[in-house]
Amino acid sequence: MSQVPYTTTNAGAPVASDAHSQSVGADGPIALHDHYLVEKLAQFNREKVPERIVHAKGGGAFGTFTTTHDVSAYTRAALFQKGTTTETLLRFSTVAGEQGSPDTWRDPRGFALKFYTTEGNYDLVGNNTPVFFIRDGIKFPDFIHSQKRLPGSHLRDNDMQWDFWSLSPESAHQVTWLMGDRGIPASWRHMDGFGSHTYQWINAAGERFWVKYHFTTNQGIRNFTPDEAAQLAGSDADHHIRDLYEAIEGGDFPSWTLSVQVMPYADAAEYRFNPFDLTKVWPHADYPLIEVGQLELNRNPENYFAQIEQATFAPSNFVPGIAASPDKMLLARIFSYADAHRYRVGTNHAQLPVNAPHAAPVYSYLKDGAARYAFNAPSVPVYAPNSVGGAAADPARAAESPGWESDGALQRSAATLHPEDDDFGQAGTLYREVFDDAARARFLETITGHVGAVKSDEIRERAIGYWTNVDAGLGAALRAALAGTAPFETGEPATASVPVA
Repeated sequence: MSQVPYTTTNAGAPVASDAHSQSVGADGPIALHDHYLVEKLAQFNREKVPERIVHAKGGGAFGTFTTTHDVSAYTRAALFQKGTTTETLLRFSTVAGEQGSPDTWRDPRGFALKFYTTEGNYDLVGNNTPVFFIRDGIKFPDFIHSQKRLPGSHLRDNDMQWDFWSLSPESAHQVTWLMGDRGIPASWRHMDGFGSHTYQWINAAGERFWVKYHFTTNQGIRNFTPDEAAQLAGSDADHHIRDLYEAIEGGDFPSWTLSVQVMPYADAAEYRFNPFDLTKVWPHADYPLIEVGQLELNRNPENYFAQIEQATFAPSNFVPGIAASPDKMLLARIFSYADAHRYRVGTNHAQLPVNAPHAAPVYSYLKDGAARYAFNAPSVPVYAPNSVGGAAADPARAAESPGWESDGALQRSAATLHPEDDDFGQAGTLYREVFDDAARARFLETITGHVGAVKSDEIRERAIGYWTNVDAGLGAALRAALAGTAPFETGEPATASVPVA
């Protein structure tokens, strides 16, 4: 018999033909009992899982994270102990565009990491910006709806976008990042990544610290001009996917240096602004970067669908030594991400090889649900507590309770106004002190084009006021640039030029 592998059904049975369905006679009707034909067509109809509502278009690769510096004074997490190397998966994405959208639209980029640690999987879900558009998760569905498509025309709409932004002044800092040069990275390899949220680290002695993650690209920052990005959107919509794949395939492994900002636990209550506000950064002068280690991507996926499209990342996946903070957006995402995965990929998404722990065992009393294929022996109990030797919870091993829930002073401080808790101050600092003259000129050109596409006079006036609050000179320059103009097209698809999440 031939040594060539033979085609089988999904049940492993040999298949007679991949070219001819069973029929009554050469040209007769197809037999319903041709189960292989039915299996092929039914499987084909279900080849795609529903795409992500946000972060739909993306790519990624596997690699390693190596802790090169001693940060054990701040966390007991096994992956962050000096000399430890941990297998890692990193998925990049645009945020508001659908699966087929171009990689080079102006848009924040997702930067989602899965660490396959010896204590379980740790997911760090961030962006290429250190801040976000809103600070409370209850606004997230409305925010995303404002960046998507109109229900009637099914077109993106600048009025809808600026209506939301101008009525949500906390968005100013992130929108300033987005409309600046870094709004269009030249590649995923040439951009930074951020955890964005404030997290909690706990050391072996039980001491607690607040931290922010910064991944600095070792390739250097590179960005596209709007014209370069628009040209690639038409000629190579998958530019970023192609760039990452070809770099790794050619042995040019991209890498990032991870550093953290560390705030002592007690500082948070009286800091000059709310340190758990996702629309704010911590100035490095207050809390300088502390180097942790190196992230390298060195292995492309073998199957995009199985290892990237079905990959699920959830901020609820903590490990001992790392926990949540009172950041309202983080707390909302801890629920919403895992729930989205249960809907999109399935109840048992965590059992898929790309999502399952690679270096830690799983002992769980969760059972059944669609597509479950891992299960215990019949002798293992399915309930807890039990007296027959089943797994038992061990607080000493577990990721610690965040602890701040019972800290009344911290809770009160987070709910009150810190001295610098305004919405426009950090956006103005970014515009005046970080952007140079040329970057400020490009920034004005970008927002003129985008606000210029707004049809409503009321919304356009609010958008001008929004930028006036960021910087009075900027607002005046924008008003002058728009004076006497009717709404015009930006040269990019309206909201798709700046989709966000």
